[in-house]
Amino acid sequence: MTRIKQQDLIDSVADALQFIACYHPRDFIQAMSQAYEREQSPSARDAIAQILVNSRMCAENNRPICQDTGIVNIFIKVGMQVQWDAELGLEEMVNEGVRRAYLHPDNVLRASVVSDPLGSRQNTKDNTPAVIHTEIVPGDKVEVLLAAKGGGSENKAKFTILNPSDSLVDWVLETVPKMGAGWCPPGMLGIGVGGTAEKAMLMAKESLMHPIDIQDLIDRGPETAAEKLRVELYNKVNKLGIGAQGLGGLTTVLDVKVSDFPTHAASLPVAMIPNCAATRHINFTLDGSGPAQFEPPAADDWPDITWEAAENTRHVNLDTVTQADIEQWQPGETLLLSGHLLTGRDAAHKKIADLLASGQPLPDGLDFHNRFIYYVGPVDPVKDEVVGPAGPTTATRMDKFTDMMLSQTGLLGMIGKAERGKATVESIKNHRSIYLIAIGGAAYLVSKAIKSSRMVAFEELGMEAVREFYVENMPVTVAVDSQGDSVHESGPREWRIKLEGLTIDS
Repeated sequence: MTRIKQQDLIDSVADALQFIACYHPRDFIQAMSQAYEREQSPSARDAIAQILVNSRMCAENNRPICQDTGIVNIFIKVGMQVQWDAELGLEEMVNEGVRRAYLHPDNVLRASVVSDPLGSRQNTKDNTPAVIHTEIVPGDKVEVLLAAKGGGSENKAKFTILNPSDSLVDWVLETVPKMGAGWCPPGMLGIGVGGTAEKAMLMAKESLMHPIDIQDLIDRGPETAAEKLRVELYNKVNKLGIGAQGLGGLTTVLDVKVSDFPTHAASLPVAMIPNCAATRHINFTLDGSGPAQFEPPAADDWPDITWEAAENTRHVNLDTVTQADIEQWQPGETLLLSGHLLTGRDAAHKKIADLLASGQPLPDGLDFHNRFIYYVGPVDPVKDEVVGPAGPTTATRMDKFTDMMLSQTGLLGMIGKAERGKATVESIKNHRSIYLIAIGGAAYLVSKAIKSSRMVAFEELGMEAVREFYVENMPVTVAVDSQGDSVHESGPREWRIKLEGLTIDS
């Protein structure tokens, strides 16, 4: 009979969450390095370089890979011969570990979980509760699969029930392009097939917690139907040309996982969940000997690459930029931004919309005229940091507010990640505005360009408050120009055509 101490589980969960916030798994680093080496799209190669440099910087400085430090997902298998030396219940122990991890004074993680989701949506302040799945199994150990799932990728989860005679491959190839770039490719796709609706979703989620091994599978040759499906989807999804950050390129997915389960004769439930370029997961086993131990990747696990802007990169002064200036910027062009910009996300936009709709003025000091807004919710700073990791959030969520902001506040341009909807692109064109993207998955790298930060409005919103950043040489890419041309449409379209004529090593 194995005795598992309460503190061992709490410490293991807390340590695991701190660990995965700062360290990519070795298999991910290797897969991204291989993608970087073979990438032929300059924009996608630049994005992958930023992600890898950010990954190494976070490991060296023990800081989060992404500002969205996720909602905690845990699969726990408890052996039937385990005896607990504990006063708390299993979920209470897990949530205490989550609480300690996210409130760690030396490395604060962003709390993103809100309670009362249909009402007040108040932040729980410590990222609890976790989403916990428990299974009782034979044995005398406790096995834990743990992940921190970012909202950008989680929001792209898809589910359908196909007819048994329908093509699952066709559904995936039709669905992936509709997911856009908000899930921050390249990453993984987890696919659950069979069972019932909830079983398919659980299989898809759990599959993302396993190592990237598609190349090993290709080398030895697939044998089962699930393995053959993995290889087929891996090749065909990459031939869609979506590429890193949706900019167009050779690598959209690093791996495709497929799990299946017996199902009703009349049904073919299919769930698909992506994992982003800030993939965070780990597994550990408790056997009664103490808390789990985690070994960081070695320094030479990262490729020897650096990121530098090209010599002809356009430098932009945000404090003097004009309408005429932004009309010269081209889709896919890299810019280095310096000067002052404002921040804001969903909750701030909602407050602004409510004030304007009721005829009330914006808070004193909040003026968007000829300014840029950066869609970001940063991690709290530690030590001498100005801000913690501060990568972009998915801009699509702000689409419903964009025309209001451009027509009523004097806003000049926007910075976020992923594509914009058709109506928003049209609004950008009509107002001769501009939309820029920073690289999702490079949050710590981006934060180093932020030299000062001050609160401007809606302080009660925490990480969603409006701040003013002063930045120096912040790297961005023109995603939608003042004529309404979108690189998220032209890039994948161009590379889809190129891929038809290319022979690429897997």
